[in-house]
Amino acid sequence: MTRRVPRAPGPGAGTRAFDKLMAEVMASSARFGHREHVHLTWLAVRRFGVPAAIGLVSDGIQRTARYAGVPQKYHATVSRAWVELVGYHVSEDDIDDFAGFADRYPALMSKRLLTRHYSSSALASSQARAGWVEPDLVPFPWQDATRRDGGLGSGAQDRAAGQVPVPEDRLAFHQPGDAEGGGRGGLHPEDRV
Repeated sequence: MTRRVPRAPGPGAGTRAFDKLMAEVMASSARFGHREHVHLTWLAVRRFGVPAAIGLVSDGIQRTARYAGVPQKYHATVSRAWVELVGYHVSEDDIDDFAGFADRYPALMSKRLLTRHYSSSALASSQARAGWVEPDLVPFPWQDATRRDGGLGSGAQDRAAGQVPVPEDRLAFHQPGDAEGGGRGGLHPEDRV
């Protein structure tokens, strides 16, 4: 299977790209909740790749929060972590529709997923709100795989380019039909993603 190589939006096109993604997501929804946020992120990762999606989604959410008069609601670590998580799972499957992706990875539909990786104090810190902070509880599955592989690879960019293999036993979610997951994509106990 050949995957299309995503491209970042051109200079000055980030705002338009975010607005188009937002319009696409909101065409089938009355409100912008967590599922819609994940859907927007899924679209951004598939169309532009993880590195560009981090900037696109983060800038778009920050701009939206400022426009709504609540700039303090923007959180840099949370925004990037969600793009990284969605990007990790996008790189594992070539699912062409968001409903299928959401069914395959139901844990991504939980707003509390990040609390498996970050303590409340880490996420509440001013450093995490303003910039990237690594997980302080449990590493993300690609970080753990990178450590086991002797430090090969360099995070999201390598994953997006398909250069960091993740061993089958370290995938974050069972495939449909697995006994532990009841056929609905349950969590591997050791991965806790």
